[in-house]
Parts: sequence; C-alpha cells; structure tokens
Amino acid sequence: MTFLKAYWKNLILINYEVDPAILAPYVPLGTELDSYNGKCFVSIVGFLFMDTKVLGIKLLNHVNFEEVNLRFYVKRNGERGVVFIKEIVPKPLITLVANSLYHEHYFTAEMKHLWTENEHSKHFEYQWKLGNNWQSIAVTTEKEFIEIKENSEEQFITEHYYGYTKHKSKTFEYEVVHPSWRQLKVKDYKINIDFDGNYGSSFKSLQNAKPSSVILAEGSVASVKNKKTIHR
Repeated sequence: MTFLKAYWKNLILINYEVDPAILAPYVPLGTELDSYNGKCFVSIVGFLFMDTKVLGIKLLNHVNFEEVNLRFYVKRNGERGVVFIKEIVPKPLITLVANSLYHEHYFTAEMKHLWTENEHSKHFEYQWKLGNNWQSIAVTTEKEFIEIKENSEEQFITEHYYGYTKHKSKTFEYEVVHPSWRQLKVKDYKINIDFDGNYGSSFKSLQNAKPSSVILAEGSVASVKNKKTIHR
C-alpha cells in the first residue's frame, strides 16, 4: 500500500565522501554501508514536495512544502537504500506523522525556497532557520536537462529505492518508487550550513570539506510504500 505520494521537484544533492567509522553508529541492523568505487558518502538534499497526498488524501496546507535532509547510503540483500540522519520540514504535522509512524528523524523549522532563471542559467536555493540564523544551499545550473550517465557517481547517489530506519533494536524498511531522473549541469554552488549546529559533532568535519559532487536532479512523482519490520 502507498503511504505517501508526491512530486519531488528540483533536488539539490551535495555529496561528501566520509570515513565509514562516522556512519557506523547510524547503520540499521540488517543493513550494511553502501559505497561507490570504495567510497562512502553523505548527502545534503534539498527539494520541494508538491501535490502531496498521505493515504491518497491531500491535507490542508500540507500539499507543497520544502524539505532538507542529511542522508547516507546502505544496502540489504542487493537492494540499495538510504538512511536519514535528519530531515527538516516547515510543517509540524509532517514531523509528527513521520516520526510517530515511520520512526524517522524529522524536525520542524521555518523554511523557504527560491527558483529563478535568466537567459544563461537557472538558480535554485533552499533555506531553513537554525535558531536566529538562516542556513542555505544553492546552485546555479545550465538550462537544459541531460541524462544521468550509467555507473556514474550521480547515478549512485540518485538511484537508491529503499529507506531504512533504525529504531531501538528494530529496523524498518520501506520502498520508494520513482523513475530515473535527469539532471542540470551545475555551474556553481554555495553552502551556508552550520554542520555542528544542524547535525552534531559527528559531522562537524564537513564544515570545511569540499563536496565530491553537486547535483541538480529534475525529480518526478515518487511513492513511499508502507513500512515493514526486517529486524527485531
């Protein structure tokens, strides 16, 4: 059964290579870290939920909204998935439902986004408030979408089709269904994040790290299936 269906639009994915030891405490039982060319990654992902439906119903004032998350990559029985460290949204009800039913790690914050374009480029930006300070990620891109190459780092980052949640001694799995995405070539990017304040001391080292890659993915309709317990 589909729990949530929405259009995920204009995803900024900022990807960092990290020491696997940093991620080890967050790996759900029954899964293992996934890697690309021997490298483990975390990603800051910002995008817009559009036309959102929960159990087929549009909730008043909860149809279109931003999300920014920090995630990493795991696998189980050959299936590739993601684990979320933190997910920020501007809607308290979304936080309540996701944390209660899916045992995710949602937080509520004031958020906004900006999409613009001119003759030469497009610009995408997502912002959220941490205390009194605005945080942001932004990219400037080419104007024409192109395919994501097979076996590329970009394909590794964008094509994980399961989510895993660690909750006490249990692991929950849910399937995420969407087609392969296209991308806009990124010309420039800007990151304004207090990594320690947002994600804790484990990720403080990212403050001065250079991303391995920065992607702007077009997005698509996506469906999140009901969860199941895979490890007790």
